[in-house]
Amino acid sequence: MAGICCGVVGESEPAVATAVEQSSRASRRRRLELRPFKFVADVAVPPPLENGPNKRPKLDLCSQCPLDNENRSSNNNKNDNNAVRVENHEAKRKSGVVCDGDRIRNEGPVTDSKMKSVQVGGAEGDSVQERPKFGFTSVCGRRRDMEDAVSIHTSFCSQNPKIPAKTHFFGVFDGHGCSHVAMRCKDRLHEIVKAELENSDDVVEWEQTMERSFDRMDKEVQDCSADTTVSNCRCELQTPQCDAVGSTAVVAVVTPEKIIVSNCGDSRAILCRNGVAVQLSDDHKPDRPDELIRIQAAGGRVIYWDGPRVLGVLAMSRAIGDNYLKPYVISEPEVTVVDRTGEDECLILASDGLWDVVSNETACGVVRSCFRSQRSLSSPSPSPPPGNDVAARRDSSDKACLDASILLTKLALARQSTDNVSVVVVDLRRNQKL
Repeated sequence: MAGICCGVVGESEPAVATAVEQSSRASRRRRLELRPFKFVADVAVPPPLENGPNKRPKLDLCSQCPLDNENRSSNNNKNDNNAVRVENHEAKRKSGVVCDGDRIRNEGPVTDSKMKSVQVGGAEGDSVQERPKFGFTSVCGRRRDMEDAVSIHTSFCSQNPKIPAKTHFFGVFDGHGCSHVAMRCKDRLHEIVKAELENSDDVVEWEQTMERSFDRMDKEVQDCSADTTVSNCRCELQTPQCDAVGSTAVVAVVTPEKIIVSNCGDSRAILCRNGVAVQLSDDHKPDRPDELIRIQAAGGRVIYWDGPRVLGVLAMSRAIGDNYLKPYVISEPEVTVVDRTGEDECLILASDGLWDVVSNETACGVVRSCFRSQRSLSSPSPSPPPGNDVAARRDSSDKACLDASILLTKLALARQSTDNVSVVVVDLRRNQKL
């Protein structure tokens, strides 16, 4: 006689033994599985948790107890509060507030001018003022801290009759030492440019206007650095007056007829025109021949320490801030003014976290590919790359531009970029009515 499955089977019963031996492993599992009761003492039991059969549901056997009713009401209130928090968080995300670990970083509200078109009718004919098509992504990448900042202000001079209403401001600021100079440039530079434009003559001299704006921005940063009560960031522990903090700045002012690019540092702006990448700014590296001559003429030196650096410290020769390196590091921008044509496709502004590993031609190719697939409804929008600090404007940006900015950021990270990566893509195609 043999004992099989806790049952006793005689030797003269081979058929039954064979049937039991052929039982599958799944059937044995089912026999051992815990089956929850559906009803206990006429009280409904909630279904088992989805985490697995090993977790038993909590039984509510005293559903009529007043104390339990009060607890249940308290729990419902907590759930309602949690729902309100989720809704508030979603509202903040849509308004531009981005979570950065345990911190909250405000990316600025999405105004109506960015969200929808405004139709203006007049006696001399109707004109349509559409929101500009743009998208941006900014990620911390492999750096410990996020020191980049992106500034986008559409129709920022709409109240000035001397400036076309459809004049838009785009800026990328790459901070070093800390983030507060880049953040101050993000908050203030467009207002300074607007003030300079309002004080200008009927004919705007863009080069002088942008140079004065950058100079005013640099002086504001110096005044802010001298006041130790203003700053509230980690660099206070290292340098009480924050003199060793600065930021690059690449700014593009886009009008219906012109593109004005002002660059100070090693961020870069390129224009894709008829499939060709046109670089609108030159990186300010200390070993650039003209920059090297200027630094040496001012009494400074360029020392090669993991690359060329001003006094062996800063890897760029122009920046806003960096008071301790003046006059070797200056804030004067190089300004480029180009006329818009019907062959213009897009404008790309990015920090050196992108340009260190991605060429101008590759960047243009990625954006053009996104434009070509713009009408393909089957291609989903790519998700932003993972990271401890990710900002991607979705509500106010064109899908193709946003997809392009995300893909460029992912490409930079895939190619082992070690810096913060910030990318702004602006659609310049004439049929978009920028």
